[in-house]
Amino acid sequence: MPESRSPQPPVVDPGPEGARRILVVTAHPDDVDFGVAGSVASWTDAGVEVAYCICTDGDAGGSDRSVSRAAMAELRREEQTSAAKVVGVADVTFLGFPDGRLLADLDLRRAISGVIRRFRPDRVVAQSPERNWTRIYASHPDHLAAGEAATCAVYPDARNPFAFPELLEEGLEPHSVPELWVMATDRADRAVDVTDQFDRKLAALRSHRSQVGDGDHLEALLRTWMSGTASAAGLADGRLAESFHVVNTA
Repeated sequence: MPESRSPQPPVVDPGPEGARRILVVTAHPDDVDFGVAGSVASWTDAGVEVAYCICTDGDAGGSDRSVSRAAMAELRREEQTSAAKVVGVADVTFLGFPDGRLLADLDLRRAISGVIRRFRPDRVVAQSPERNWTRIYASHPDHLAAGEAATCAVYPDARNPFAFPELLEEGLEPHSVPELWVMATDRADRAVDVTDQFDRKLAALRSHRSQVGDGDHLEALLRTWMSGTASAAGLADGRLAESFHVVNTA
């Protein structure tokens, strides 16, 4: 992503030490691949089990009005499932909330909490709930809602046995997530070197043909973003990185 505006440069992450399971929560199909697919590939390469939770059905995506919204939702699920496989992810949960109308309400918080309790991750990666005025396209209202709801699910909902007691009735015991990683933020303090995983990130994004077409424009765009992030973290010329703000939630 673009160079961070944090007071201190991001620290290069040494690897997923202590994280055996990582859950990524995003609003739409393809958000995960723009934001974190390179890091996901590096984590699965290291033996980490990664799962995705996609909040909306993606039916408001694309520009072809001849495609029904139900067909678009099905296509986007298929594209995201294919993209996930490229970076080593098989566990993808689609919550199915309406695209473009996502709210950080109790229904969404409950749904994400349920996924956290089922998967029991050591880390949750989510979109930022804060609007980024320098990169407005990263602050789609659905992104903000997904980020806020995921943050609330990490703390306090998923760990509180008295929040959403119906989850207990489903056999989903409380789970405390030790850390939250926030993507697409100007507060970034951690960078993951994904140079060796770049080709798979690009391939994952190109799986979303309904959104990016042939994807010919993506490589130059990503290299510009990610080389800036790598440079801000002190990595050598030619390296590529993704950045996050890491929050200790233990």
